[in-house]
Amino acid sequence: MTQIYIIAEMAYSHDGSIALAQDIIDAAADAGADAISMHFTHMPDYMVRHYGAGPGRVSAGKDTQPVYDYLCEISPSFDDWASVVAYAKVKGQDVIVMPNDWASLTFAETISPAAYVLSAACFEEYDFISAIGETGRPVYLRVGGATLGEIETVIALLRKAGNSSITLLYGHQNYPTQVSDTNLNFLTCLKNTFGLPVGIADHVDADEDFATIAPLLAVPLGVTCIEKHITHDRAKKGEDFESALNGDELALLIRRVRQSEEALGLKFAEGLDESSSQYRTVARKRLVAARDIQAGETLNREDIAAKRADEGESPVNMDKFIGRKLAIDITMDQGLLSTMLRSEG
Repeated sequence: MTQIYIIAEMAYSHDGSIALAQDIIDAAADAGADAISMHFTHMPDYMVRHYGAGPGRVSAGKDTQPVYDYLCEISPSFDDWASVVAYAKVKGQDVIVMPNDWASLTFAETISPAAYVLSAACFEEYDFISAIGETGRPVYLRVGGATLGEIETVIALLRKAGNSSITLLYGHQNYPTQVSDTNLNFLTCLKNTFGLPVGIADHVDADEDFATIAPLLAVPLGVTCIEKHITHDRAKKGEDFESALNGDELALLIRRVRQSEEALGLKFAEGLDESSSQYRTVARKRLVAARDIQAGETLNREDIAAKRADEGESPVNMDKFIGRKLAIDITMDQGLLSTMLRSEG
């Protein structure tokens, strides 16, 4: 069975520090993640300078200065990103990139990412979507905040560009996500509507225990991937901290995902395994004598009991003994075997 693909989303949790980015990559690799997701941004191509500050535009507590200036401070250069990507690949992590603008997409192609992420913020940029499709790389569509019609349009654009490796990645787009907004059943709607693989991009408050439980509920819904924010130290409340797990918490989540996959098992019946067969042997009842019985006596129903025992035939063979004579003496609770019966005729 193919394991669920685990994506550790670094986003901006590096706070512009290459050393912190490498620490986060180390933590993701140690936790057992399959991939690290990075956001590439070239600010002059991404945002106007007078884009306003305010709640919901950056992480809580960082929304007092112009967003442009703040993001410039924490956006590594492309040269710095190249070194981070190289480090991630050495650590055995697939590198998945969300390019936020054309310059970032052009650069991303130079580092050969394993896949691209497209957020719903880009779903109306048809030429940008087509360009990503033309790269031929797998695409994860972040569909939180998009309508079904928009999702359908983006899928059609990617397919027209020759790309059919598409996964729909659903997560309610508020940070942190309220439990009541998580709406995991929508994954089934997406899967049935579009016939594509689906995954969850969970944003539950990382300070809540439910942050490492919510993704587990998606496992039996047939998700092929789980994306979870990761940070170096949530207590420091850097960028993108609200739903980001620390490394040890991500490790716990991944361990639970693997256990959940193992626990769910197969969707079809197969022969009993060794432990089940052993259980049957130990636990099922057998036919035994209900009293001391002498050779030549005819067995009646009241002479036979079904009890857990090491010897004796199955209770389904009860009728084979009733009305038959014993060939030997047997004692109470002795197992009944066909070889104990006199020959008929």
